[in-house]
Amino acid sequence: MKPELRHLRYLLAVAEHANFTRAAEELRIAQPTLSQQIRQLEKALGTQLLDRGGRSVRLTDAGETYARYARRALQDLAAGERAVLDVRDLSRGRLRVAFTPTFTAYLTGPLVAAFHARHPGITLDVRESPQDRIEADLLADGLDLGIAFRGTHLPGVEAAVLFTEALGLVVGPGHPHAGRTEPLPAAELSGHQFAVLSEDFATRRHIDAYLEEHRVRPRVAMEANSVHALTEVVRRAPLATVLPDAVSREHSGLTPVPLSPALPSRPVVLLRRASAYRSAAAGAFAALAAQWGADGAGQPIG
Repeated sequence: MKPELRHLRYLLAVAEHANFTRAAEELRIAQPTLSQQIRQLEKALGTQLLDRGGRSVRLTDAGETYARYARRALQDLAAGERAVLDVRDLSRGRLRVAFTPTFTAYLTGPLVAAFHARHPGITLDVRESPQDRIEADLLADGLDLGIAFRGTHLPGVEAAVLFTEALGLVVGPGHPHAGRTEPLPAAELSGHQFAVLSEDFATRRHIDAYLEEHRVRPRVAMEANSVHALTEVVRRAPLATVLPDAVSREHSGLTPVPLSPALPSRPVVLLRRASAYRSAAAGAFAALAAQWGADGAGQPIG
């Protein structure tokens, strides 16, 4: 018997869950059938792929080696299916794109809407994910493109700069510094109450690095895992926050306060797997995102 695609999928499912029962539930097959299929694969290869002796099931050394090739084979086959369906005139197809959460406040909507207006036959799968998850999904062929920030990327992920994002201190109309025109020294931030994004946001880590550099420890009165929640609270409470300039421009109830020194800007990048198949849809989306950057981030896409 020669191994078939189902054997590869079954082996990887058991390896992922470290459990036959959970893997069988995900695959929607009976557990005895799954066990039988794995044993068929082991017999065909002449080696044991799974260690079943512990509290959980794990890959043997031979299993680890074979699983690497199995994952690559399934990824290549999926890419081949997309390549066959890829139509160069963009009349149909599918594109999977992820954004880090901050971009949902000002970039995701306009960029996706502009792409859909130009290529309505392309089905878009749009996700919001932390940057480390985006890069992992790109490498696993779970995504075609990602938009995040430049930094130290995982091996196999390539990044192209789209534009530079500026950040600023922002307050609501009831804050004592609303309408201030003179730059606020960074050292004075220690006396303010802040509403900030939670620590899983790249923006929060960028802010924390700035505060640490200037030895500032403001009181964090609120953390939020949503930019929308953050802006709504700051508009109504005497709290300060830090947001991309493009976000504060879109909210009339938010007032920027100049800082001295200013918060450092950061490059926004388009991420993709270096060895991935480049579909026509991915190329068109990348070009549109690059146009957004060239025309000035936050400006309408023509």
